Amino acid sequence: MTEFKPLVFSGVQPTGNLHLGNYLGAIRKFVALQEKNDCMYCVVDLHALTAQLVHEDMRGQIRSITAAFLAAGIDPKAHIVFNQSQVPQHAELAWIFNCVARIGWMNRMTQFKDKAGKDREQASLGLYAYPSLMAADILVYRATHVPVGEDQKQHLELTRDIAMKFNMDFAEQIRPTGLGVDILVGDEPVHAYFPMVEPLIDGPAPRVMSLKDGSKKMSKSDPSDLSRINLMDDAETISKKIRKAKTDPDALPSEEEGLKGRPEADNLVGIYAALADRTKAEVLAEFGGQQFSVFKPALVDLAVAVLAPINGEMRRLMGDPGHIDAVLRDGGERARERAEKTMTEIRDIIGFVR
Repeated sequence: MTEFKPLVFSGVQPTGNLHLGNYLGAIRKFVALQEKNDCMYCVVDLHALTAQLVHEDMRGQIRSITAAFLAAGIDPKAHIVFNQSQVPQHAELAWIFNCVARIGWMNRMTQFKDKAGKDREQASLGLYAYPSLMAADILVYRATHVPVGEDQKQHLELTRDIAMKFNMDFAEQIRPTGLGVDILVGDEPVHAYFPMVEPLIDGPAPRVMSLKDGSKKMSKSDPSDLSRINLMDDAETISKKIRKAKTDPDALPSEEEGLKGRPEADNLVGIYAALADRTKAEVLAEFGGQQFSVFKPALVDLAVAVLAPINGEMRRLMGDPGHIDAVLRDGGERARERAEKTMTEIRDIIGFVR
């Protein structure tokens, strides 16, 4: 092997309803990436256990994420769509990475601190160690690129650290296999089995905030359903939520500078820009000087036009769970084949008897 074959991998956790922020920040990017890349998109159901061990409808959540992938335009034949638990090699490699990763690395993970809160002694070991599983999700396919948001950059850096340490620790075992690739990490030559995964950041990611509070991200966990637009919301619900969205009494400014200190106005203009594939400056050039009583109906029309086809297709797919399960089985079989090839090689590198 002379170079790593380019491969894009990403996953979405099946917890709560997918909302507009998930679509604009992740799923729409997944659709665009598949045009020029080999892609694998995963419903990371093992990760969902770190947020909540017992789920009332885990199968329904998995199917809902899959339906969103398909409805948005991801092609499960040209690429691979699957759920993580169908590929046990993810968990097998995660254990090996638990032994590669250092406690100090894990202690620096800010998401654990945020999610565990003050009573960290009561947090699960899974929540603490899940960055190792995330690294395994990516590297079990030797993926080279991962689309990430700001909140996942630290985990991708950890994935690179784990890959680098494995490559260095097993350097003498990797070279005789002929499975490695000569790469440069900084100025240092490394004969690597795992690639140094690169983040994919395609332009500024739209930061979609709560419709009730422009200082907070739109979230599945917000107790108010009016704070978010769910992908399963119908046109009437979308209209109601946008009409009730928090604003201020001033007209929209004509330039972006005028959005400073106006988080709700900035959020709604940003949502319009993202849905229309335009810049905020272009939106303000059209609506600057106008009141929200004019802007909100225009945003409703745009949101419904973009989301209604996805909503309708998601509902159709959710009405046929057998089809969704068949897509996941097919994807799982193809993912397992790739993952097992990697794990067979890793077992040989480590020195396990098989």
